[in-house]
Amino acid sequence: MALAVSSSSALSASISSSLNASSDLKGPRFGSFRPLDRPHVPSTAVNFSRRRCAVTPVNAEPKRSDSIVPLAAATMVGSEVVERVEVEEEDYEQLAKGLENASPLQIMDKALEKFGDDIAIAFSGAEDVALIEYAHLTGRPFRVFSLDTGRLNPETYQFFDAVEKHYGIHIEYMFPDAVEVQGLVRNKGLFSFYEDGHQECCRVRKVRPLRRALKGLRAWITGQRKDQSPGTRAEIPVVQVDPSFEGMDGGFGSLVKWNPVANVEGRDIWNFLRTMNVPVNSLHSKGYISIGCEPCTRAVLPGQHEREGRWWWEDAKAKECGLHKGNIKQEEVLNGNGNGAVHANGTATVADIFNSESLVTLSRTGIENLARLENRREPWLVVLYAPWCPFCQAMEGSYVELAEKLAGSGVKVGKFQADGEQKEFAQRELQLGSFPTILFFPKYSSRPIKYPSEKRDVDSLMAFVNALR
Repeated sequence: MALAVSSSSALSASISSSLNASSDLKGPRFGSFRPLDRPHVPSTAVNFSRRRCAVTPVNAEPKRSDSIVPLAAATMVGSEVVERVEVEEEDYEQLAKGLENASPLQIMDKALEKFGDDIAIAFSGAEDVALIEYAHLTGRPFRVFSLDTGRLNPETYQFFDAVEKHYGIHIEYMFPDAVEVQGLVRNKGLFSFYEDGHQECCRVRKVRPLRRALKGLRAWITGQRKDQSPGTRAEIPVVQVDPSFEGMDGGFGSLVKWNPVANVEGRDIWNFLRTMNVPVNSLHSKGYISIGCEPCTRAVLPGQHEREGRWWWEDAKAKECGLHKGNIKQEEVLNGNGNGAVHANGTATVADIFNSESLVTLSRTGIENLARLENRREPWLVVLYAPWCPFCQAMEGSYVELAEKLAGSGVKVGKFQADGEQKEFAQRELQLGSFPTILFFPKYSSRPIKYPSEKRDVDSLMAFVNALR
């Protein structure tokens, strides 16, 4: 596998003098293996005290490998063993608090300053190209790596090439183990994830290659944002000790994870990309927001949350591939919740949604009675939902607006919370597949009609109602 490294090619005139940039960096050298005398940045910022080798800092012509692999245990410079030194402990929770109100550019600069050649940007081929632009603006050398799963869209590969040319960098590509992929495909076929979930395929094609990549680093930079997935990413800090993966020193706490755009909303990311005129994946113009592998990603429809285009055939409780599995609390997975604490019966303690005087809240008895009626006095539209579900949250505005428009029209609009102990009943009796499920109960029919589309904007929902009432 031939990998390369990336470095900044220009300074931004808009960056303050405190960013300590260097404009006369020479091009990096490439090789097949990481040399033992690779210049290495000594750090005074790690999450716990340990003895490690301190060697020559990154200079104007750094030697880097074509793979992200850990240094040998006994690092040599020339013929002399480097003296071992003690490095001080860093409190990353305190650092995160200090950077909570910092700009993405300030956070990126701090990350690159602290870790130098031992940190890299994880680039997925989506809107996290903003990370590369921020790194470029600092004027510091930086590295970029990406996971090539072998199942990406052609547009994503074209985007990789455009980004490399635009910034004058080489992305370090990590590939899955060919034997593992071969075994998975031979045993279960090319599309087993549609039947038994995406986790196994993601583990082979993404998580394990990422684990290999991170073992050669002391820190990495991700494009996670709190608004991407309220269920799993709402509490991510701008910097943290990685809860799931290990760095080059090994053991828990050996890897630091930076999330410079954690507090930035998606629309602001796109305003930044347009302002800076950077290349973007052409799939975005076709309705794709969160972009992953081709078989597992599709365009987002009106009224849908951006993560709903990923693994759309699965329930909404854990829309993560495993790269950020530390975001998912074990109790949330077991209870089917994506937010915070749960009751003993498995229902979420998060605030309720779809709150409007135009909406009727149905109890278990209420919806059972509604389903039994063969001659209703008026038709009903009912959403089966879970308050913690980000996709239900994404359609809240349009559903409430629809209810207000239908008020006094002869169509009742209701909601039924179908998670927790009600989920099995809803799956058995109410056609619940995943959240949200929308049902129309006609005036003269006992069997409800399931809304077949995933377009959840007001106009689409109104067209469905008008076609049946």
